Amino acid sequence: MTPASRRRRPARPGGVADRTAGYVFLLPWFAGLAIFTVGPLVYSLYLSFTRYDLLDAPKWIGLANYRRMFTSDPRYFHAVRVTLEYVVVVTPVKLGLGLAVALLLNRRRRGVGLYRSLFYLPSLLGTSVAVALVWRSLFAQGGAASDGLSSLGLPGTDFVNDPSWSLPTIILLSCWQFGAPMVIFLAGLKQIPSELYDAAAVDGAGFRQRFLHVTLPLLSPVIFFNVLLETINSFQAFTPAFIISGGTGGPADSTLFYTLYLYQSGFNDFRFGYASAMAWVLIAAVAVITALMFRLSRLWVFYGDGGNR
Repeated sequence: MTPASRRRRPARPGGVADRTAGYVFLLPWFAGLAIFTVGPLVYSLYLSFTRYDLLDAPKWIGLANYRRMFTSDPRYFHAVRVTLEYVVVVTPVKLGLGLAVALLLNRRRRGVGLYRSLFYLPSLLGTSVAVALVWRSLFAQGGAASDGLSSLGLPGTDFVNDPSWSLPTIILLSCWQFGAPMVIFLAGLKQIPSELYDAAAVDGAGFRQRFLHVTLPLLSPVIFFNVLLETINSFQAFTPAFIISGGTGGPADSTLFYTLYLYQSGFNDFRFGYASAMAWVLIAAVAVITALMFRLSRLWVFYGDGGNR
């Protein structure tokens, strides 16, 4: 069909009406996006350049909040350090556990469906307030962890109120929730053709060679997706630190996560302008890290069409 004949083709009856109906059905979604997402984002960006305590009208102060953040607030840099320690430890440990369990559950065996459900269950419960409270009681003085050490003849420790152990306690709670990445790894493993493993076995490759030269390259897009997702989620961690530390970030600010300090700045100290500036710095940092990860993925992620994206 030539371009001229294509231009002469009459419009399909009802096409305009169908498109109009589609836009009408999309209007509630666009309204929700504007009211609950775009609007608050733009307003928080404005607040980040103001001094605002919720009682008086915002007062424009320019870049003062950002200058204070980077030049005269030691707690801010402490919160950044605690958050980076958490992200650097939790993300690889969680993904390593998820991949290991996915490899075990990828084999056909009796009751494998039940095992998958049991391993996934902590991901459904782990971020809840109730589980964080249970975790706090387990690792506090007189809890099950401390009593267990005492029964073995080891000195019991108040893990929650000891600055050396409070952050590892939260990290342990987060690593326990590897069910979501495990399910994604399992779906990726199911997509790898068994013929490749058979061919590698015929060539004499053992489990280690098959894992390194078949599983990892073909699973690299799924690994990249999980790394990206878990890194962003780790930067947003809030509930475990808030519940276990009682909202203080203690003891001695050892669990003062970035998001928790942001919350304290806004809702405890009523510095909503400063809290908004912190939120936008976090968004910018996560965006830069995400872009960097996409850039580096070209070096190690392989897609089924034979090219890197």
